[in-house]
Amino acid sequence: MPRNIELKARIQATAAVHATAAEISQAPAEVLEQTDTFFPVPQGRLKLREIPDQPGELIFYERQDMPGPCASSYRIYRSDAPRELRDILAGSLGVRGIVRKTRHLYRTEGLRIHIDDVEGLGTYFEIEILLGPGEEAAEAQERADALAARFDIASDDLVDVAYIDLLEEAAGGGLPESGSVSS
Repeated sequence: MPRNIELKARIQATAAVHATAAEISQAPAEVLEQTDTFFPVPQGRLKLREIPDQPGELIFYERQDMPGPCASSYRIYRSDAPRELRDILAGSLGVRGIVRKTRHLYRTEGLRIHIDDVEGLGTYFEIEILLGPGEEAAEAQERADALAARFDIASDDLVDVAYIDLLEEAAGGGLPESGSVSS
């Protein structure tokens, strides 16, 4: 199963974070409107990501809920019929909730930097360092720590859970029955 090292944090100084990300990637951000529908599963997280005019991605991932860089393993299935897939999964599993965000994606070799404006939550920063086959996580975790320092991310800004968990917490422990949160 593919793996990466992830780090997520709340950010306030978005202009500075965008400038640093553009400097690192040496390219402007790709801006994506993403809708992630989460489904209840007994372990890990399962979501269907929909982006206008792109194939959908059914993503299963597992990672520990802890602040700072941590390992994540994931599987992705691409679908040219994401609405139909969403309907099948919702009908069979139910919907845990929906996360809507505008993602500014910066890429460079083996690294993805996300600046996410998450509906109902605010602005967040994520680093994903892709691990090659047999590559050890420790070196990538050190790189993630160095990047967090370069972006001036304080330890109390680190987030240890997924956006869906933050939305559920903001809604008092559960999302409305429709499974969607809007501002």
